[in-house]
Amino acid sequence: MNWKTRVTEILNIQYPIIQGGLAYLAYSELAAAVSNAGGLGQITAMSLGSPDKLRGEIRKVKELTKNPFGVNFAIGQHGREYSELLQVAIDEKVPVISMTGGNPAPIFEQLKGTEIKTLVLVAARRQAIKAEKLGADAVMVVGQEGGGHLGRDDIGTMVLIPQVTDAVSIPVIASGGIGDGRGLMAALSLGAEGIEMGTRFIATKECVHASEVYKNALIEGTETDTVVIKRTLGAPGRAIANSWTEKILDIEKNNGGYEQLKDYISGKANKQYIYNGAVDEGFAWAGQVMGLIKDVPATSELFERIITEAEQIRNKWGK
Repeated sequence: MNWKTRVTEILNIQYPIIQGGLAYLAYSELAAAVSNAGGLGQITAMSLGSPDKLRGEIRKVKELTKNPFGVNFAIGQHGREYSELLQVAIDEKVPVISMTGGNPAPIFEQLKGTEIKTLVLVAARRQAIKAEKLGADAVMVVGQEGGGHLGRDDIGTMVLIPQVTDAVSIPVIASGGIGDGRGLMAALSLGAEGIEMGTRFIATKECVHASEVYKNALIEGTETDTVVIKRTLGAPGRAIANSWTEKILDIEKNNGGYEQLKDYISGKANKQYIYNGAVDEGFAWAGQVMGLIKDVPATSELFERIITEAEQIRNKWGK
């Protein structure tokens, strides 16, 4: 079947499926596997830290795939300068740049004169309108079901996607609660022209940096086994519920500020869980879609399942 949308045309990919930025996890192996399967894989720039490391990871992706891929800049959660990292992506002629959190205007300014395609992750209609005005080629719209950092308004994907598609003329990519062919078809029905998945791609063989403990938690957990932390900081994010997130929520409940929270919500604490499987010493981001995750397939197999299921739905609708 033909899966052409404006998203596939803009990004020059076979299927309208995009892998999320996935801090500390989105590296060359996963990005190349997603791109080779017909989607858009991404590597995470800010987790790499240095321009040389980013350049090396970009070149690894180029060795593993000839297909388009992206570099994600999580500019809202790090408080670090990123212009040097962005210049590396420009110099390496990366096909796509995506932006998460923060004000993306400086990135658009630095990208002027390049042919790099731009995607902006938003969680509200007003943010999507701003991204379009800045010149984004498409917006990725995350509902409150998603993992990691979310919007402040707790609007679900089913309501948020139609709102945004009515508000902007650029393509919309749906994110949050999507992990199979049913989710892809639902997103297209809502007016989106593609999907972004984060949590589902963690539970794949090519997400080699994620610990088996983390992947098993995604398989064994349900949609009720997540909690939203960091609300009091104005940066809510959905994570797997455990004793560590209980501590975070307790601090927030007792009006603790950033100083009381910083060690609990740090990148170090995140890596303790996702890399080392130390579930009592850290936290791990995950969306409610973990209730749909039952195994850890190869990325190519996951794509085959999604497309087969989606095509079966399309055939059913055609009757």
